Amino acid sequence: MLTLKLIQQARAHIAPLIHRTPVMTSRAFDEAAGREVFFKCENLQRAGAFKMRGATNKILSLSEEEKQRGVVAFSSGNHAQATALAARDAGVRAVIAMPTDAPQSKLAATRGYGAEIILYDRQRDDREAVARDIAERERLVLVPPYDDYLIIAGQGTCALELLEDVPDIDALVTPCGGGGLFAGASTAAKGIKPQIRCFPVESELSDDTRQSFVKGERVCIPPPPTIADGMRTQAPGALTFPVLQRTAEDVLTVSEDEIIETLRFILFRMKTLVEPTGAVAAAAVLFGKLPANIRRIGVVLSGGNVDADVLARLVSA
Repeated sequence: MLTLKLIQQARAHIAPLIHRTPVMTSRAFDEAAGREVFFKCENLQRAGAFKMRGATNKILSLSEEEKQRGVVAFSSGNHAQATALAARDAGVRAVIAMPTDAPQSKLAATRGYGAEIILYDRQRDDREAVARDIAERERLVLVPPYDDYLIIAGQGTCALELLEDVPDIDALVTPCGGGGLFAGASTAAKGIKPQIRCFPVESELSDDTRQSFVKGERVCIPPPPTIADGMRTQAPGALTFPVLQRTAEDVLTVSEDEIIETLRFILFRMKTLVEPTGAVAAAAVLFGKLPANIRRIGVVLSGGNVDADVLARLVSA
């Protein structure tokens, strides 16, 4: 089970190998949003995203026999990079299944950390089935992107840090792809401050979690064409979704244009680089998606890994 204690244990486990990322504020953003906003800068995390927390916790928790066998993961980018770097830290072999349309910068970084990459077609292949086939064939340990309690607990450690730095926030807002970040962060936040209000945010084009939340059961959608590549999941996780049902007040969505405008604001006004997925939670605040009576908000900037040509296209749009 996912508990505050498991997240606290994860924090002690991973502390030597991850950054305690800063909390940033911006008067310009506060004025534009009409709220006080505190940004947890996971774009400054090792490997460029919060995913380093969960991957490190999972790999450090393996037995010596499992470490000798090695690990396999499937990801469009940030979890791939994090698993590759966490495996390198632990001296463990890593094989990563990545889609052919993954951002080139994320492919290059994953290779740079020493992982072996197996490419698959997102439109034709089931990425988890590809990874499980590799795991079975080569006797590797699967490191899922979100549906694993050790992964989720690792992701939740960012909220422990945020609430130590800013204990009096009214709400926590995070991006939501498969749901590991939100499940971990909201569990940590409510374990410390039960009255805190928690909101996951998706792109309108990748609203599998919103549809699932409304229906009360997991819904699967076609591969979504969103610019937020970390949100190209087709269904929320089997482990993460029940947590979200308990901790989320609502599931919010933002448009592609709102994501781009927020990314531009954060880059040009706050002088901070985030990837499209990393801007999604901030976009919900900037464009007034939260209830009006929430005044002090913690927002996770989940990652900063974006291809140079994609960034150029977005900022010049």
